Formats: sequence, structure tokens, C-alpha cells
Amino acid sequence: MGNLLKVLTREIENYPHFFLDFENAQPTDGEREVWNQVNSVLQESESILGGLQSYKGAGQEIRDAIQNPSDHSLQEKAWNSVCPLVIKLKRFYSFSLKLEKALQSLLESLTCPPLTPTQHLEREQALAKQFAEILHFTLRFDELKMRNPAIQNDFSYYRRTISRNQINNMNLDIENEVNNEMANRMSLFYAEATPMLKTLSNATTSFVTENKTLPLENTTDCLSTMASVCKVMLETPEYSSRFSSEDTLLFCMRVMVGVIILYDHVHPNGAFNKSSKIDMKGCIKVLKDQPADNVEGLLNALKFTTKHLNDETTPKNIRTMLQQTLKIFHLRVCRLAHNETHNHSNRLCRREGLKTTAGGDVSLRAPWCVLSLFCVQTPAAFELNPL
Repeated sequence: MGNLLKVLTREIENYPHFFLDFENAQPTDGEREVWNQVNSVLQESESILGGLQSYKGAGQEIRDAIQNPSDHSLQEKAWNSVCPLVIKLKRFYSFSLKLEKALQSLLESLTCPPLTPTQHLEREQALAKQFAEILHFTLRFDELKMRNPAIQNDFSYYRRTISRNQINNMNLDIENEVNNEMANRMSLFYAEATPMLKTLSNATTSFVTENKTLPLENTTDCLSTMASVCKVMLETPEYSSRFSSEDTLLFCMRVMVGVIILYDHVHPNGAFNKSSKIDMKGCIKVLKDQPADNVEGLLNALKFTTKHLNDETTPKNIRTMLQQTLKIFHLRVCRLAHNETHNHSNRLCRREGLKTTAGGDVSLRAPWCVLSLFCVQTPAAFELNPL
């Protein structure tokens, strides 16, 4: 009986039930100083995301310059196109350094004795909200970066050109903005698949290493508590119904995944181990119950950016559950794309007077339609006006 009570008590401690008000939390007098410091950083976050979202790259100019190495005008055009982009990339990188300091300030406030991490999160909800906003920004930034190969292509071209021009003793004004040392650091940053997440992981690890008098559990318990609270809020209608916007649900999912990844990097045994204080099965199940377009990227983040998923100590059923959930979402996305393309093909064929079946489907005797039925492109890829 005593062991059963001990297990039940441990379960309750591991999965706290309280509401984190991500929409309306306001700083108390005790939180104000740290909140103001972090807020000055977060105010720039939407501008950073906007800049990354609108980043088009100089791919065509670079290709033209490479294919015509003796054409000075094309070399100059490519260089003039790349330089403003490198300044923009420097801004993104510089923001990651600000974010690193902001995260460590929040960790210091949310883990300091004598309060427990649960007490900190419950009483200092404005700081907890800022911590969540940093994670939310981080996953959004990395999602956009992964979809934009132009970033690394542009920066690689910039570094090659700088090196070549330095050999030729050419003066370049941009070197005052992005010198060789800065370029090296930026290169390491953008070489990461998820650079902002890597920055936060390193910042959290450094925080634990530098604060030797602070027990590791204070930090890992803060992360596991936030993951558990997010999971409970997502799976409990009583809590999720209190959000005024559906965007807050996606926010909550991103935060849950973000703290899981940080926990996995900081805790020696990781987030997937049986001894973990995070209910990984429950977290994956919560994601599984959401629309595919909202969470496929988050599931991929759990699979590809965590540290301990493939450890021998990770229960096989958790690995299998994550893999199967990803497969289900891949099938959903492919089926949706196939159906959209199929329907669009039918409309195109009817417009062109091609034969359809009694059910309205295109006759497979139309050869080009056969190809379109198996095409995974969405209708927008046809570049035709909708009927």
C-alpha cells in the first residue's frame, strides 16, 4: 500500500494541474525588472520573423555570376545583391545572442530557491509566458529557416567572394559590418538545421554549468513542469476552452515541444528515458490528436532535434509511437494533396471537353490526366486560374 501511495504521489508531482495564462498574464512588481529586460528583446521578434519570411535570396544573380566568371558586371550585380542579405542575416544572428541572454535571465528567476519550479511558474506567470514566447519564436524561426536554402547559398557565396577579394587586396566596405570573425560565427550558426533551438539548448546547458550551486533538478524540473502543464491544458477541455484564440493552442503545442527538446539536451538521461519526468507518450498523443498541418513540423522536431531519442535506454514503444504518428500525418498530407490535385484535374478536363466517368472522374483514357492524378503537387502548381 505504501509503494502504491508513493507511486501515486510521484505521478501527481510529475504532472501538475494548473492553468498558465499565456494570453493575459501581466507582471507583478517582483517580476517587473526581469520582465522589462526580456520584453525589450521580444519586441523585436515579430520583425525578425517578418524579415526571414520575406527573405528571397540572390539565387539567380549568383548563378549568373558563377556561369559567367569573366563578366564583371554580373559579378558586381551578384555582390550588390548578396551584401544587403548578409546584413540581414547578421541581424538575425545578433538577435539570437540577445535571446540567449534573455532566456538565461528567465531561467535564473524561475529556478532560484526557495520556491519550487511549480511555485515559480504558478506565481510568476508573466515570466513563464515570456519563456514560452521565446520557445514559440524559436520553433517558428527554425521552421522558416529550414524551408529556405537560399540563406546558406547566399552566405557561402559571400564567404567565397570575400576570400577571393582578400587575396586580390580588394577593399570591401561590408567587411566593417561582417568581418572574418563575425562571418565564422555566423557560418556556424546557419550551418545548424535549427540554429535558434541550438542556441537555446547551448544557453540552457551553459546556465546549468555556470550555476554550480544550483541543483540541476531546479532547471530540469522547471522544463518538465512547463511541458506537463502545456500537455494538461491541451488535453483538458476545461483548460483549453479558456483560450480565446485557436492560435493559443498552437502556441501551447510549440512551447510543449520546445521545453521537451531543451529538457532532452540538458538532462543526462534525456526526455525519453523511463525515469524522465515528462510523460512522452501523453505528449505525443496530444500532438497526434491535432490537425496535421499544425503539428507535423513539431513531430519532426522531436524526431530530428532531440538528443536521446535513439538511445538504447529509450523505450521502443515511444520510438515506435512517434514514428507511426509521423507516418499517419505524412499519409494524411499526401492524401489531401492527391485529392486536391485529382479534383482540380477533373475541372480542367471538363473545361477542355475531355471525357469523364459517370461519377465525374476523368476517364483514364486521357493520358495527361493519368499523370496528374498521381501528381503530389497542389492545384496552385498548375498556375491556372481556378474554374
